Amino acid sequence: MSGVGKTTLVCELLRAFPGWEAIKTTRGHYRSCGKDPHACCVSHLLDDEPVIRSGRELTYAPGKDTGRYWDSGAANVHWVIATDGQVEDGIREALSRVHANGVFVEGNSFTRFIKADYFVMVVRPDDMRIKSTAREILGRVSAFYLAGDAALDYKGSLKAFLAKANSGIMAHESTVFAGAELGQLIVSLCELNSSVAAQFQANQQKQERILSVP
Repeated sequence: MSGVGKTTLVCELLRAFPGWEAIKTTRGHYRSCGKDPHACCVSHLLDDEPVIRSGRELTYAPGKDTGRYWDSGAANVHWVIATDGQVEDGIREALSRVHANGVFVEGNSFTRFIKADYFVMVVRPDDMRIKSTAREILGRVSAFYLAGDAALDYKGSLKAFLAKANSGIMAHESTVFAGAELGQLIVSLCELNSSVAAQFQANQQKQERILSVP
């Protein structure tokens, strides 16, 4: 759902993790989407293969999501434009272009094909509707983020909503963060980043030992 604060959260995280990259995923189709074509429709950009635009020259536009990523300190920005059937190939190609230690991806569709190390679903406090496509991946969510300064008042409501929407969701120990608790979310990501880095280093050392055996 648009307008819930996903881009704002990604920008906050980019400021907290200097040097990381960002990926924007946009799904389109070969017909009018029924909305304002100047604001959302990307049908004219679609091709037989997914379109991936990388680098400042191709992705920076003042006020647009990708432009906001750059303004927030992203080391590089990749924009994936794809139909439903092209999303997997598009996101894999975009990920292959990432050279930073980490990348933030905005969009839910790619999680059907790629397991994220940490998956945050953003929910608007005054409108807790969740699209059917998002409901299908609730079990993969690591944390929920309620945007806005007044979001603390809605944490209980969100937990109740999730329990009703998917009886097993809280069994996954997913965490709910409100806007005022952004710092806590960042701490969780820092801890995860350290863990991933340590595991990567251990795997590299193991590989070196294997290669050094005569």
